[in-house]
Amino acid sequence: MAYDESLAHRVRKMLAPVGDITERKMFGGLAFMLSGNMCCCIDKSNLVVRTGPHQYEDALEQLHARVFDFTGRPMRGFVYVEEEGLKDEAGLRDWVALSVKFAGSLPPK
Repeated sequence: MAYDESLAHRVRKMLAPVGDITERKMFGGLAFMLSGNMCCCIDKSNLVVRTGPHQYEDALEQLHARVFDFTGRPMRGFVYVEEEGLKDEAGLRDWVALSVKFAGSLPPK
C-alpha cells in the first residue's frame, strides 16, 4: 500500500468545499492539487504539507512535524507530518488548511 486510503478519505472530505481539487500520484503517494498546484500529499499514513516559505519554520516547530526530505535533500516549504499528528480531526484540519492557504495563493496552472 503506497498510502492510507482512510487518511485519503478524510483529506478528500476536508478539501471538498474548496473546489478545483484534483488528485495525482506523486512522491510515491497521493497528491491533492489545488488549481494545478500541489497542496498536500499522503505518503503511507503520513501527510506532506506544502507550507510555502513564510510558514515553513513555524510549521516545523509543531509537534509531529519534520523536514520533508524525500530526495535526501530538505525541501523548503514542505513539511512531513507523522501519523501521530493526524489522528485528531482538528489537527488534520489545521494542516490541510495551511496547505490550502499556500496553494491557493499561487497562480493556477
